[in-house]
Amino acid sequence: MSNDSFIHACAGGLGGIVAMTATYPLMSISTRAAVESSKHPEESLITAAKRIVQQEGITGLYAGLNSSLIGVGVTNFVYYYFFEQSRDVILRSKRRLAAQAAQTEGAMIAAGGALSTLESMLAGAIAGSATTVISNPIWVISTRQTVRISRREEASSSSVTRGKDAQPVKKLSFLQTIQHVLKTDGPSAFWRGLGPALVLVINPILQYTAYERFRAAALESKKARGAVARLSDLEVFLLGALSKLVATGVTYPQIVIKSRQQSGGESKGNVWTAMTDIVNREGLAGLYRGITSKLLQSMLTAALLFLGKERIYNFTKTALAAPTVAAKASSAK
Repeated sequence: MSNDSFIHACAGGLGGIVAMTATYPLMSISTRAAVESSKHPEESLITAAKRIVQQEGITGLYAGLNSSLIGVGVTNFVYYYFFEQSRDVILRSKRRLAAQAAQTEGAMIAAGGALSTLESMLAGAIAGSATTVISNPIWVISTRQTVRISRREEASSSSVTRGKDAQPVKKLSFLQTIQHVLKTDGPSAFWRGLGPALVLVINPILQYTAYERFRAAALESKKARGAVARLSDLEVFLLGALSKLVATGVTYPQIVIKSRQQSGGESKGNVWTAMTDIVNREGLAGLYRGITSKLLQSMLTAALLFLGKERIYNFTKTALAAPTVAAKASSAK
């Protein structure tokens, strides 16, 4: 199972990188909208994209991509590894209890063969908490890279208004951003936003629980119709998108708070204080700033992630099994 957990983790990491690369412009727009509360409050997704391209070029839509790819690769690898390991521990415990109570071998397998909804949520909570603590510094760097350019654009505009020369925008690399954060805010800044990030552990819990329920319902429906109980790539894609819609819709206010804290902006203090500050200044709408592009990005990312992970996992398992099958066939001759 440990090898299986590692394969799941690698497949999840690679799948996440592919999905993030494909949808990053949407994430960039939603992050800026969530952080820049005073600028362009009613701006549509298309208008925001045009403005960024006009001011910064096409590369502006990909500011912070390198650190985001590192972040999503690490995040998904750690999450899937801890989830599969937690799942294995729970299943082993269930099998031990089942073995003590079962009268037959069949009863033992049936009693300890799968996780219940609550057990799946527990495994997700363990995996999500570990992932959040480990990957938070990477997401701080990614958020700083994403929003820093637009803040310098604003500063340059102010300089022109005052009759001064505008300073050229300088894009910092991953290592330069680390140095900048250490110099300006100190090491503790790498864990800024950890509070709302831990609250957001509920996001993947909701996502994967919803996905499993939707998947089970789809398979049951196929069985009832007499069809083959197997999901197509399109069905996996759509169920992944739908499950992420549920999770992101419920947890989006925490995403806004986390983004503002990690950007080094004005939202500080605990989760409740940050939330009430935003509501007092901007109303309830402030907690949902940028939600359109975020929902679109999250749904596409999750759909591509589920599809990519399944493909990569199945391909890897088949490739690793091929030498074993060949060796057995050779020895049988």
